[in-house]
Amino acid sequence: MLYREAGDFKTSYAADQQTFPLKLDRWFVWGVLAFAFLVVPFFINDYWEKSVLLPFLVWSMAALGLNILTGYCGQLSLGTGGFMAVGAYASYKLMVAFPELNMFVVVITSGLITAMVGIGFGLPSLRIKGFYLAVATLAAQFFLVWLFNKVPWFYNYSASGQISAPERTVFGVAVTGAAAPSWATYLFCLVLVVVFAYVARNLTRGRLGRSWMAIRDMDIAAEIIGVSPLKAKLSAFAISSFYIGMSGAMLFAVYLGSAEPTEAFGIDKSFLVLFMVIVGGLGSILGSFLGAAFLILFPVLMKNIMVGGFGWPADLAAHLELVFIGGLIMLFLVVEPHGLAQFWRITKEKLRLWPFPH
Repeated sequence: MLYREAGDFKTSYAADQQTFPLKLDRWFVWGVLAFAFLVVPFFINDYWEKSVLLPFLVWSMAALGLNILTGYCGQLSLGTGGFMAVGAYASYKLMVAFPELNMFVVVITSGLITAMVGIGFGLPSLRIKGFYLAVATLAAQFFLVWLFNKVPWFYNYSASGQISAPERTVFGVAVTGAAAPSWATYLFCLVLVVVFAYVARNLTRGRLGRSWMAIRDMDIAAEIIGVSPLKAKLSAFAISSFYIGMSGAMLFAVYLGSAEPTEAFGIDKSFLVLFMVIVGGLGSILGSFLGAAFLILFPVLMKNIMVGGFGWPADLAAHLELVFIGGLIMLFLVVEPHGLAQFWRITKEKLRLWPFPH
């Protein structure tokens, strides 16, 4: 009654294998997209842009990238912050060197540059895995941040060592810089996230995604049946780094406007994205968005309640927020170790069988 596929008939294999096979799911997704594209831009303000919507979109893109590598291919990475820095500095150099370049091209090219760097740091995954691979990617995190700190060419020999995004436009509307309107920066990030989330969804359901999952579940058996570990692992590192690089470019150019590697792309950012993937659900595109919402939007809600509602001091609210979020993460890992996406899948199954839930 609430969630049914009755009457939703399939007449072809393609229709049965579509991304959202249930009509109600398709309506829901189209409704959310229509609201995001056609309603939100008319009501957005600076607070919603800077505190809620842009952080959610940027970190959702980063979580998508890490979920491809860790959730689908089973390769643990702690270098997300470093790869985001690569995307940010690549976008900065492109914006300065080619001022006429479209910002969509800048962000995507930054992702491609990061993908090449990711392949280089992914080579150890062919010989090591698990904890040892995590340590190798952690070394990449520290090396990349050190590189952008110590080589002046990356920040154009600025005395402060900081990079600042120049103003750039898309179809005559500024999307970077102080003059960029809130709706333009929001729509710019939204288009990138929606398009590449759709691409990721189809990648993970195709031949490449199946090879990633085979390597994740049992790499020796996968190799025996013909899955190439070299192709699977390096493609996962490349595509994951591509998404993470784009998120770094969006974080620097559109959201922050300026960045310094240690502050903006430190090890805490790598753990933040890893927690998003774990809480949201490993091996789930939806889980990437749920994890980003939980770790980005929920603290904003708590801060508004504690500081704005109860009038508590901001420093006390910040400490309580960390304690509460940490406790909730542990609770989720105990109650539902497969994340929020699995909780949503179970809920949908119960709705489909109601009033006879299993």
